[in-house]
Amino acid sequence: MSLLRFAAAFLVAATAATATAQTPPAPEMPKIAPLVTPANDDTFLLTIFLRHDESKPLGKINQELKEQGFFAAFPPPGVDVVSWYVLMGIGQVVTLRVPAAKLREVNRAIETTAWGGFRTDFYPTYDYKAVALGLHRGVDTQ
Repeated sequence: MSLLRFAAAFLVAATAATATAQTPPAPEMPKIAPLVTPANDDTFLLTIFLRHDESKPLGKINQELKEQGFFAAFPPPGVDVVSWYVLMGIGQVVTLRVPAAKLREVNRAIETTAWGGFRTDFYPTYDYKAVALGLHRGVDTQ
């Protein structure tokens, strides 16, 4: 009976040690930073909803985009992708950092290569994360 108790105690201790060793350290809270786009920067964030045409299957949409040159034209050179997500049941949402002088190129790339596969919506965007984190922690960032 004592061997059974020893084995059970060993198993409990080993499991606890393993769980402790594999637990990553708690992440540091991000520091409040200024808005991502500085006032002297000539760029802005632009979020584009690329809504799937639900009358077409995905393979047909992708083939149409490929034939129209979407994957080669978007985003245009000099425009950075900040994020690009798929929203199930909607399509894709892309946030770009766009130099002001490149806005027309972004619009033309969408008009000439994305329409047909997607319906589009454009939203000027700004980074609110640092402000929201500050408000969450009770820090006035205004």
